[in-house]
Amino acid sequence: MLEKLRRIWDIRELRKKLLFVIGMLVVFRIAAHIPVPGINVANFQDFFSRNQVLGMLNILSGGAMSNFSVVALGVGPYITASIIMQLLTMIVPRLEALSKEGSAGYQKINQYSRLITVPLAILQAYAMIMIFKQSSQHLIEFTSKMQMINTIIVMSAGTIFLMWIGELITEKKVGNGISLIIFAGIVERLPVSLQQSIVTFDRAQIFNFLILGILALVTIAGVVLLTEGQRNIPVTYARRIRGNRMFGGMDTYLPLKVNQAGMIPIIFAISIVLFPGFIGQLMGRSGTAWIANMGSHMVTLFQNQIIYGLSYFILVVAFTYFYTSIIFHPTQIADNLQKQGGFVPGLRPGQPTASYLSLISNRIMLAGAVALGVVAILPIITQGAFKINSFTIGGAGILIVVSVVLETVKQVQSQISMYEYEDL
Repeated sequence: MLEKLRRIWDIRELRKKLLFVIGMLVVFRIAAHIPVPGINVANFQDFFSRNQVLGMLNILSGGAMSNFSVVALGVGPYITASIIMQLLTMIVPRLEALSKEGSAGYQKINQYSRLITVPLAILQAYAMIMIFKQSSQHLIEFTSKMQMINTIIVMSAGTIFLMWIGELITEKKVGNGISLIIFAGIVERLPVSLQQSIVTFDRAQIFNFLILGILALVTIAGVVLLTEGQRNIPVTYARRIRGNRMFGGMDTYLPLKVNQAGMIPIIFAISIVLFPGFIGQLMGRSGTAWIANMGSHMVTLFQNQIIYGLSYFILVVAFTYFYTSIIFHPTQIADNLQKQGGFVPGLRPGQPTASYLSLISNRIMLAGAVALGVVAILPIITQGAFKINSFTIGGAGILIVVSVVLETVKQVQSQISMYEYEDL
């Protein structure tokens, strides 16, 4: 480990890239602690600590939402815009054609994602302000409409600023910038969670803490297996003779990831689970009695941890299947293999190969979807079983941390290999 760190430090260009990334993350953390003017930060932090769903959204914003900082929206609008563009790419023929044009098409689609981010950030900022303004704690009080407009502009600009920082980091090719921003927010909260656990430590709960520590290690190992797990489909390329040269004739494999959807299903599920509770709160303040009663029943229903956990789990599993079906195209893969002279041993090229890939994908997707659902509801299970509420970083946070670390390590290793190859 120390030897690898020394090799990284000895490579001047790689050292400059890593220092730049660290500097950008420090800028992000500074911005995350600058609150919007006129906001009571203490009330916000107390409100978020008592709401699990908002706590998860706070994690995705890098901890900036609980401070209601200038970057309170985090990179959420940009992630949503990217997901929308991925869905549109599968529907709109023009965008599908762009996606097949290589880096030029990718840059164009990415530009569309940036443009969509702006109105999404404005809408999300307005919705967040209205929800917190109408909360029972009266978290936000504006003296004029101009103050609210200024706040919306500041929050939207904060999202664009983070999007820019994320792209600058990505350009250094030592990790995904958006993922590293979320990662920095989660890691930054670790000392706070540990401090709260120590302050509220009770000797009667020492056994629970030991079990929780073991469970955390098992969860990390499970997340690594879930992230790195894949099914290798053997592929053989037929020999082809062109002139006096022979091409092909090699055996390789097609990797199918157990979790092809990544964190996207959890992000989708959080948005859906969060919606009924917010609607119920708004209905509860209605002047009409039956609407107010319906809203209070809706809020009570989703405050039930069993109902909330089951809904969350089912949505994660469903969205895993949905998103994987969008990004994984067995027919297209089978056609590409056939055009390149490749085939799966024992199967005919074309539709039989596509049917086989679809069958294998559905089998491993079941295990991946269930595992991802368990990871998502892990905080609910552990807090209910061990009555420990101070350590709030749950399975989804661990999944993000492990995924980002593995991806960053791979990119850094590839950079090291590239520089060592140039020195030869």
